[in-house]
Amino acid sequence: MDKIQAMQIFVRVAEMESFTRAATSLGLPKGSVSRQVQALENQLGTRMLHRTTRRVQLTQDGQVYYDRCREILSLLDDTDALFQGDPATLSGKLRVDMPVAMATLAVIPQLATFMQQYPGIELELSSSDRQVDVVREGFDCVVRVGTLHDSGLIARTLGQLRMVNCASADYLKRFGTPQTPEDLAQHAMIHYSQQLGSLPSGFEFYDGKQSRTIQTGGVMTVNSTETYRAACIAGLGIIQVPKVGVVSLLQAKTLVEVLPGFTAQPMPVSLIYPHRRNLARRVHVFMEWLGQVVKAYAS
Repeated sequence: MDKIQAMQIFVRVAEMESFTRAATSLGLPKGSVSRQVQALENQLGTRMLHRTTRRVQLTQDGQVYYDRCREILSLLDDTDALFQGDPATLSGKLRVDMPVAMATLAVIPQLATFMQQYPGIELELSSSDRQVDVVREGFDCVVRVGTLHDSGLIARTLGQLRMVNCASADYLKRFGTPQTPEDLAQHAMIHYSQQLGSLPSGFEFYDGKQSRTIQTGGVMTVNSTETYRAACIAGLGIIQVPKVGVVSLLQAKTLVEVLPGFTAQPMPVSLIYPHRRNLARRVHVFMEWLGQVVKAYAS
């Protein structure tokens, strides 16, 4: 048994709470992953995982072993890095998640430069509006826009996105241009919600002292930022979005800014990751590069 590989597999199973998900993320057969962990338990003479049909959880001994494995694997990565002065020697897989607009507008256009500098790094880039589970789904780091909930994850603030209210020229021609938030009672808002079925949040704006919300009309709710923007372009209503995501549409006059004096507060952009310690050098390198790209995007 390759002890280092077995420890890596055990750590991934523990973090993802699933043999199946761990096997998929590692590109190994599920049976091979299960046998490696079983062999490790037999060698140690203790059960490290509680197995049920729904999930896998660490035992008390498993938690102790997991913590030590993280330290050992991190030390190995750091030791290897001492002799890797050439960026081309960095290797391994990175799993990252970020909003679709940020990936397409900011990161992907500059990604070729990073990949050329570090050709040994294999990147898995997830882009969706769904809030992923960083630990269980095995992500090394995630970019999130908006207020963070206390999750025990490490967060680094990268910047803020200025908000803007938009409507299509056709919509304004048909329904007029609102001058105050109260005018929105006669207008349609396109609502955005990650969880369909929840109550629309309404129109939000900052009055100089606090954020206020006004309930508005509107017959459409979407759970995709791409659909949200497309619905606005189609003249279905007014939206509130980060300006950086629609700046080209505003310049082309495809969309028109409305109620410029009544915008929501800027949305924070954060880089989050599971552990302050025990990060492989390739993760450190990518997060530093990503941080600079996102800061420029959010400025």
